[in-house]
Amino acid sequence: MPGTRMGKNAEKGTEDPGTGTEGSEKVTADTTGTGTGTTATPRRRQARGERRISQLLAAAAGVFCRTGYASASTNAIAREAGVSPGTLYQYFPNKEAIAVELGGQLLQRAHETHGQAFRPENLRRPLPELLDAVLDPVIAFNCENPAFWALMHGTGVPGIAQEHEELHVGLLARIEAVLRDFCPEASPRELAHVSNMILGIFKSSLDLILAHEGEERAAYTAELKTVLLRYLEPMITTTPPR
Repeated sequence: MPGTRMGKNAEKGTEDPGTGTEGSEKVTADTTGTGTGTTATPRRRQARGERRISQLLAAAAGVFCRTGYASASTNAIAREAGVSPGTLYQYFPNKEAIAVELGGQLLQRAHETHGQAFRPENLRRPLPELLDAVLDPVIAFNCENPAFWALMHGTGVPGIAQEHEELHVGLLARIEAVLRDFCPEASPRELAHVSNMILGIFKSSLDLILAHEGEERAAYTAELKTVLLRYLEPMITTTPPR
């Protein structure tokens, strides 16, 4: 868990200029006369630490989106979170560790989103409805988590590159499986080519979708569906039974 990582500044007890205390997570002395030595129970300390980690990850997501991973710094992330660098180093030793933790959480959510999108009942729909059922949750995930795109498609983060590649391979396999049902006469080579084209079209279009909001975003989403529909319709030779 990230909360066990200690940076050099934390080991030295860096003073938090905003509070005048040694880091924001210092345990206060016992003033209740209970003889326990602290006023915060381990459970409360753990909950406070989890909140701080969430705060730092949310700040990192904002910084990565604005500047990209390569240009981001731990100082910028600490400023975004409203804490001192020393407090940040109590939880993460460097920028890469933050990106790995954030990226890991986002990758898990992406896997869950893909599972929702490719549910069996969705895949038995006619092609226009299938495109809606598959694309809408995937696009929504990327719009709600722009840091995912910034981390996965910008400068590579060594700690999550392999996991991202596994997500990519898994998504291609899902697309191929759908095509196999709609195009049973297609060869494995043809299915692989078409699957890669679909994913390439989607990723290129997602750049435009994420760059706009409101009606413009909806218009680009509709255009993506039209492009894929017109690309795939001539290949369809059967419709899977409902």
